[in-house]
Amino acid sequence: MAWQACDRLRCDNCPEYISGALVAWAEKKGTQLAFIQPGNPQQNAYIERYSKTVRYDWLNYHCFESINEVQGCATKWLWTYNHERPNTAIGGKTPKQQLALLAH
Repeated sequence: MAWQACDRLRCDNCPEYISGALVAWAEKKGTQLAFIQPGNPQQNAYIERYSKTVRYDWLNYHCFESINEVQGCATKWLWTYNHERPNTAIGGKTPKQQLALLAH
């Protein structure tokens, strides 16, 4: 999977996001880090909700031995999430079904 460059990455103030390694990576990629205000996860609500879903649907259930294993599991889960898993926020449809409806 190739990384697609972005101008800005919005994130919260968790230790993994304020680390020197991420700052160095962002500088190398030409990406600005934009931090939400501490204690205000609602400023990044869609991502916070998605992260919670990822953590509770699959990440907490596996002990990975390599980044390739994580990427493979993530790819399978994301396909299921977008194609098979009904989403109550969009009327019980999958994201793929919702996108198809919006395209017409």
